Amino acid sequence: MLSTMQHWELRTTSLIDFAAREHGTREIVSRMDDGPDVRTDWAGVRRDALKMVQALRRLGIGKGGLIATLAMNHSRHLVSWFGGTGAGGVLHTINPRLFDEQLEYIVNHAEDRVLLYDRAFRPIVERMKPLWPTIEHYICFDDGEFDQWLGAEDGDAEWTEGDERDPCMLCYTSGTTGDPKGVLYEHRSTILHTLAAIAPSAFNLEARSVSLPIVPMFHANNWGFPWACAAAGAGMVYCQANDPASWVELIKAEGVTHIGGVPTVWFTLCQYLDATSQDFPPIEFAMTGGSAMPPALIERLMRAGVRVAHVWGMTETSPVATIAYDPVNWDDLSFDEQVSHKSKQGGGIFGSEVRAVDLDDPAKVLPRDGKTAGALQVRGYWTIKRYFKAEADAADDDGWFDTGDVAVIHADGTLQLTDRTKDVIKSGGEWVSSVELENAAVGHPAIAEAAAIGVPHPRWDERPILIVVRKPDMEVSGEEVSAFLTGKVAKWWLPDAVEFVDELPHTGTGKISKKDLREQFADYKLVG
Repeated sequence: MLSTMQHWELRTTSLIDFAAREHGTREIVSRMDDGPDVRTDWAGVRRDALKMVQALRRLGIGKGGLIATLAMNHSRHLVSWFGGTGAGGVLHTINPRLFDEQLEYIVNHAEDRVLLYDRAFRPIVERMKPLWPTIEHYICFDDGEFDQWLGAEDGDAEWTEGDERDPCMLCYTSGTTGDPKGVLYEHRSTILHTLAAIAPSAFNLEARSVSLPIVPMFHANNWGFPWACAAAGAGMVYCQANDPASWVELIKAEGVTHIGGVPTVWFTLCQYLDATSQDFPPIEFAMTGGSAMPPALIERLMRAGVRVAHVWGMTETSPVATIAYDPVNWDDLSFDEQVSHKSKQGGGIFGSEVRAVDLDDPAKVLPRDGKTAGALQVRGYWTIKRYFKAEADAADDDGWFDTGDVAVIHADGTLQLTDRTKDVIKSGGEWVSSVELENAAVGHPAIAEAAAIGVPHPRWDERPILIVVRKPDMEVSGEEVSAFLTGKVAKWWLPDAVEFVDELPHTGTGKISKKDLREQFADYKLVG
C-alpha cells in the first residue's frame, strides 16, 4: 500500500528556489581582496546560477559532469555551488593549499572538465595545466571573466531534474597519509544534513540571522553554510582574505550574528582584538570545529555573551556529526560547568550516531562511562559509505565508519575526543590524551599554541613532550609551563620536556600537523 503524500525528490535546487522565492532580497555580501565589496541577494544568486546552468550546457557539461573550483569565499563561488549542481553536475571544491602532487592527483582522479578559479591562484593554474589533461575549460572568477561568461546567457532555463541519490558535490580529504580520498555527496544526504544543521540545537539559523563562515568554502563542504543559510533565508557575509580586521569591520557593518571557524580562527581574532584594545564584536553564535577548542577560548567567548556551538565532524560526515547543544539542566550548571560542557564535542543529533569500540578489538563496543577511550565510529543519513571510486568492501555493510579519532562517550551521550588513532601516546601501557594536555597548556596567558607528541623512552616506551609557541612579547619557561599544568591533568600525563618554537606546522585545513612535528622531532632523545 502506498501513502497518499506528495513525492518530491530531495535536491539542492529546492534550497535556492525557496531562498529566492521567500527571502529573495536577503543580502549576500563579499569582501574582496582588491576592489569594493560585492553585493547580491538570494534572488540574484538564483538568477546567476540558472545562467551558469545555460553556460555549462553550451560547454557540453551536463548530468554527472565534474566542475572544479579553486577559490576562496565569495558570492561568485556561492553561485557555482547552485549552478554546478543545478546543471546536474558535481561541484568539486579544491583546496589550493595542497601540494602540487596532491593537486595533480585529485583533479585527474576526479576527471574534472571545467575549472573555475580565483585570480590569486593563477600561478597554481598555469603551473598545473600541463598535468591536468581532463580539464577542457578554465574560467577566472575575477577580472570580469566569470561575469562575462554568465552575461552571455538570459537565465531562462530549468534545473536539470534527476534522482535525489544523484551525486552533487565532491571533496577530497587532505591525505596526510597516502593519496587524498574523495567524498562524493548526494543531493538527498545534503538536504537531510541541511535540515539538521538549521535546528535551534545546531546552527540555530533563521531569516534574521547573518552568517560569516570564515571556514573556507573548499573545506568540508563549507560546513554546510551555503545550503543551511539558503534553507533558513539567512543573510551571508563572505571575506576573501584571512584578515581579522576585515572580519570585525564586517561583523559591525553587516550585523553578523553567526560565525563559523576552526580554533585557529578564534585565536587569530582574539589576538587581533587584544592587540588593538577592542571589545569582542557583537555576535550571538560561535561555531567551532576541525580540532578541539581549548576551554580558555570557550570561556572568553561565553564571557562576551556569545553562545558557543562546539561541533565535531569530518569531510566524511558532510561534515556535522555531533554538536555541544545546551543540555536540559543548562541553567542549573555553574559557569565553569557550562564551559566544561562546551569544551566537549557534543552529542549526536537526529540522523547521526556515534559509538566507541576497543582499540585492539573493534568488535567490542565500549560503555558510555566517560572514562573508557576507544576508536570512534559514526553512522547516519549523511555519513560516507565508501570513498569515491573505491572498491566495495564487506566492511561497508556493517553500517559504521571508522573516523580515526579516539574518544570517550559520557553517560549522557556527550562525545569527548582525546586523540587521533595515529597520534595517540601510549606510556607504560596507558593512554595519554594529547588533546587534553594541549588544551590545558593554551590556558596559560603566555601560550598561543601548543602541541603534544610522543617520543621514545627507554623505560615507558614513549612519553609526551609539549611543543609551545609563546604569544608575542611574552615570556614563559618550561618549568613554569609544567607548574601551570600540575593539577590540571593527570600527574603521569605531565610532559617530560617543553620545547619552544616560533611556529607550529599546520595542514592545508588549518590543523596542527602532528605528522610534520613527529618528523621534526624524530631524533629527540629522553633519558631515564
